[in-house]
Amino acid sequence: MLKKICLCFVLLIVFMFCGCSEETPKEVADVEDDDDLHIGMSFDSFVIERWTKDKEIFVASAQTYGAKVNVQNASGDLNTQIEQIRYLINKKMDVIVIIAVDSYGLSNVVNEARNAGIKVIAYDRLINNADINLYISFDNKQVGTLMASSLVNVIGDDGKYLMLSGPTTDNNVKMVEEGFVETLAKSNAEIKAAMNAVNWKAEYAYEFLEQNQSLIDNISGIMCGNDNIATQAIRFLAERGYAGKIPVVGQDADLEACQRIVEGTQLMTVYKPVEELAKTAADCAINLAQGRDITTVYNTETINNGSYKCPYINLPPVAVNKENIDDIIIKEGFHLREEVYLNIKK
Repeated sequence: MLKKICLCFVLLIVFMFCGCSEETPKEVADVEDDDDLHIGMSFDSFVIERWTKDKEIFVASAQTYGAKVNVQNASGDLNTQIEQIRYLINKKMDVIVIIAVDSYGLSNVVNEARNAGIKVIAYDRLINNADINLYISFDNKQVGTLMASSLVNVIGDDGKYLMLSGPTTDNNVKMVEEGFVETLAKSNAEIKAAMNAVNWKAEYAYEFLEQNQSLIDNISGIMCGNDNIATQAIRFLAERGYAGKIPVVGQDADLEACQRIVEGTQLMTVYKPVEELAKTAADCAINLAQGRDITTVYNTETINNGSYKCPYINLPPVAVNKENIDDIIIKEGFHLREEVYLNIKK
């Protein structure tokens, strides 16, 4: 009897150890067998219309390589974005792609990612003072140049302008403003007033115009940091009978902006081929994840972000107006013709 009890006890111990030994190797095997590439993507927000397109194209392109993309939305809050990037670090992403809420506020967390062996791409907005592996964007200074040139071509050399820009926390805004101001400096133009919309909240532009209504009678044109801001500026002008009389320029080629261009209430928008940007960024993320030196794969420039000289892929923007909107926006499939001309009577 005692022998039977001992035998049962021994068997019980053996079964217990067998059960444990099966569970732990199984969990380890799951991790070891996960050969997929993992890309984290942290967006500032989706307040700006174009970011949804960027996300969809990037994710679809990355998935064609078999990569898994973890998309986070910081809703315009810097601390939230920092927490989300740390979450992606803990998830052991191969690459993290960042559309920065604040170009100056992410250096520490980006360096945390780099110290963890994770590659980092600054997408469309430069991240300052951080050891990023790549900055990919459009020529933002050229965006400002195109805006100013479009206004001067219509108004002449003696124009007086309002500059309604994006937030100072976005490094691209500084570059756009530089291009705009430098181009106007070649003429006798004057910037009468300027403001910056915090967190790209376009309603601040409307509030600024309401508080400075006397400026409207003395300006020739309005530069808007993007088409969302242009929407608010043109709304203000329309309510006072000035829509179409004061030229307005923006950027991003939002659908409403394209509609306003053919209707005659917005002079120009700067089109940035989002599909090319997102697909190129996805390809770069895959190359970085696979350990390739991106400067040997792409013809890169360098840009100084304050502390580092970073590889930089620089894509050209295009000025879109009433004359070329069909050839650029519609033929390239960015918007459908029936959408752009929706409000035009046949």
